[in-house]
Amino acid sequence: MTAALLRTADELHARTRDGRRAVVMTMGALHEGHATLVRTARELAGPGGEVVVTVFVNPLQFGAGEDLDRYPRTLDADLEIAGRAGADVVFAPSVDEVYPGGEPQVRISAGPMGERLEGGSRPGHFDGMLTVVAKLLHLTRPDAALFGQKDAQQLALIRRMTRDLNFGVRIVAVPTVREEDGLALSSRNRYLSARERRTALALSQSLFAGRDRHAAQEALRARAREVPATHARAEALSAIGESRAAADAHAVAKAAPGNPAAVRAAARQILDEAQRLDPPLRLDYLALVDPSDFTEIEDDFTGEAVLAVAARVGTTRLIDNLPLTFGAAS
Repeated sequence: MTAALLRTADELHARTRDGRRAVVMTMGALHEGHATLVRTARELAGPGGEVVVTVFVNPLQFGAGEDLDRYPRTLDADLEIAGRAGADVVFAPSVDEVYPGGEPQVRISAGPMGERLEGGSRPGHFDGMLTVVAKLLHLTRPDAALFGQKDAQQLALIRRMTRDLNFGVRIVAVPTVREEDGLALSSRNRYLSARERRTALALSQSLFAGRDRHAAQEALRARAREVPATHARAEALSAIGESRAAADAHAVAKAAPGNPAAVRAAARQILDEAQRLDPPLRLDYLALVDPSDFTEIEDDFTGEAVLAVAARVGTTRLIDNLPLTFGAAS
């Protein structure tokens, strides 16, 4: 399938379609993660609908010293990848098309959530991101827009913006796509040398360690709840070879639904070790947060959470996250 390349909103609006329009917003340098988004959009739009992939490197998202000029621009390859994945259109507007008259004086503010984690490390980033997403939603006029869960804070802010400002578009989240070694797919992975890539694996490994600790805690609590909170509980757990669980079975049953501190500690251990590698990992943050506002969760928290990490390896900054559920909901 060949995707049409369009440069202006007028060209896009002139197209006729029978069904829904689904949009995948990118800054180009497409990879398998983007292709997964496009394939999901194709399924959502249906055979009579239209899938539009936007390719626009947004200058408002880059702060001083960041890699705006270095960011890869591979439009010919992007067209091929988008078309193979099922896109009908690649909309690649110029800066003047998106920001006629120069940088906009009126912008979207990300609010307090936009100042945390990624926003703290990259001041103004989320204001620029929300501004261009709002612009592209108006320019493309979709029924649905799809975003990857790898950028969890971005996804949460876009959902909040479209809800708070009544955009009337469905925001669809698509799970993170990973390479075989676990590294989350990113356009910035191409900057990593072989040695840097080995160090960078600590990001996903730390998340997996936190996830495994969380799963073990939840499994232990589930088993502890299956028998009475008496001597019989300890005997039952001891009978299946869980002597450590038997020793504190009653305490486990009475404990909070999860242990965020233990999850953080398991992830932190991997990251601490990676900071001693050559080249070293330079940790920006490790956080276990409530996805509704990206504040750190307490030890008695129940519900959905996000374990998120950001770090630099060499000159490349990478982010990753995993969703977790604490308590009865899990």
